[in-house]
Amino acid sequence: MTTRTTRTARRGGAGLVGVAVTGAALLAGGLAPASAAPVPAAAPAATAAVRQTEKNPVAFGTGGAVASVDPEATEAGLRVLRAGGNAVDAAVATAAALGVTEPYSAGVGGGGYLVHLDGRTGRVSTLDGRETAPADVGPRTFLDPATGKPYPFSPQLVTSGVSVGVPGTPATWERALGLWGTLSLRQALRPAVQIARRGFVVDDTFRNQTLDNKARFSAISTTADLYLPGGDAPAVGSVFRNPDLAATYEALGREGTDVVYRGRIGADIVRTVQDPPVVAGATLPVPAGTMTKADLARYRVLRQAPTKVRYRGLDVWGMAPSSSGGTTVGEALNILSTQRLARMGDAEALHHYLDASALAFADRTAYVGDPAFVDVPTRTLLSKRFARSRACLVDPDRALPTPTAPGDLSARGCRTAPPTGADGRGTSTTHLVTADRWGDVVSYTLTIEQTGGSGIVVPGRGFLLNNELTDFTTVYDADDPNRIEPGKRPRSSMASTIVTRRGEPVLALGSPGGSTIITTVLQTLVNRVDRGLTLPEAVAAPRASHRNNAAVTAEPAFIARYGAALGPQGYGYTLTPSGDAFTSASEIGAVAALEFFPRGRVQAVAEPVRRGGGDAGVVRPRRR
Repeated sequence: MTTRTTRTARRGGAGLVGVAVTGAALLAGGLAPASAAPVPAAAPAATAAVRQTEKNPVAFGTGGAVASVDPEATEAGLRVLRAGGNAVDAAVATAAALGVTEPYSAGVGGGGYLVHLDGRTGRVSTLDGRETAPADVGPRTFLDPATGKPYPFSPQLVTSGVSVGVPGTPATWERALGLWGTLSLRQALRPAVQIARRGFVVDDTFRNQTLDNKARFSAISTTADLYLPGGDAPAVGSVFRNPDLAATYEALGREGTDVVYRGRIGADIVRTVQDPPVVAGATLPVPAGTMTKADLARYRVLRQAPTKVRYRGLDVWGMAPSSSGGTTVGEALNILSTQRLARMGDAEALHHYLDASALAFADRTAYVGDPAFVDVPTRTLLSKRFARSRACLVDPDRALPTPTAPGDLSARGCRTAPPTGADGRGTSTTHLVTADRWGDVVSYTLTIEQTGGSGIVVPGRGFLLNNELTDFTTVYDADDPNRIEPGKRPRSSMASTIVTRRGEPVLALGSPGGSTIITTVLQTLVNRVDRGLTLPEAVAAPRASHRNNAAVTAEPAFIARYGAALGPQGYGYTLTPSGDAFTSASEIGAVAALEFFPRGRVQAVAEPVRRGGGDAGVVRPRRR
């Protein structure tokens, strides 16, 4: 059997130039090295037949780690790491598995943002795999041509071809592997193929998310056939299989992403967008979109510089626009850095966190969009000078009046600009983090927008299309940086984050949750860095999200614990219980995170309860 040296093997211990990984070692995990003959899909390793159902929210050890919302996906990433793959290989494998087990949050039909830390050089890089608007969009895209009036956001706009953006996820996987991986796309997708064919065990979260979308799904023939067999959501404890998605992944592995962007899968996407497979007699309106094959062929993943702010001696790296995650988290941290939160009590520290969030969101809405179309003042938004001009507006004793106006970019004192529009919608996504034994780290958030995306399964392909264009401001305004335009990427809240100290990883984290992603990441950082919570405690703590609205969205547990101190009789916030019209859940976010310790030790952390609980694992478990 041939051997090969992994691309990151040189990152091993002192004096170690390369680590040869044998074909046998890779095959033991169901993965073949690039130089070996491919393993037939019909003969996977024995371990692949075991369905992973147990969820462990915390793991500690060495050799690499993975955390995600799902045990099947986490195990897929760990299999890659055990077989000699690196953090990028594991991230793609985990993401593809989430496309099987978390199909309402991510998959081939969506997009996302990936942040990568090179363990050898300490360099942080990012990939913008955000969806793009088709060429035939404009000011009237969100207007019903029959009436000239805006489509109702729900159900018409969210369940439509109109809302579907050109997907970026397949291109992101291929680009990441090409830049930093050691496996081919075919090899990285193999664990997900196996899960899709043999099936996974349905849990309460999957059934509840299906039922939340029953009215939408039942109007689309392909979606109803897959997710509502016999008219009902799959039962808890049953095994759900998706052979069409397995075949889609196999086609991607054999032919590369051209099969999506220039080939037959792309042709199927276009037909579905332009002519959604609506059930005969369905009463739910499902407007058709305008995406073409040319739109798919034009798509490109963007490699760009990350955002960076210095906070409490740490370097916090994130996603630059088109995502607003890095700029908004970074600005809020800069505002908070003017105060010593560690010396404050819980309510006082949370007051500063909430107001910093509100100020940063005001600036996000006013100034952030796709930088290919909008002059985004990223450097100013992340400057300490601008942060001081915003921080001086915070009253130490009372909540800011909201909505507050954005900051004056030229100001050196406490000045604001005229008020601007409200924040956009968005509810669901998924996040994963991976690390390998060479010090490489990946923080990757991917999505199809709200839970269930557009609700439209591509016939014969087994995946849902996104409804990401609803992340544009749906009422067209020529002065809005997030107005819809051809080829433009809608503003995102995804906030894939890596924290380093002198080039060495300290934390990696992210979350789903629409615009609450930003506040979830920010609050978790504040909990860990300022409030002295351990990472598991920081993730589990009750959350609140201030997005410059009149009311602060808060989990019931947060209101129960802090409502008296932060509410009208305290700091003066209006706290509203979380939850919306699209889901039965009341939680905010679902963090996956890693913390790094000396001698290659890492703690992987997932949610203990939210979204049904997540799963964290390490290659070689150790006791703390």
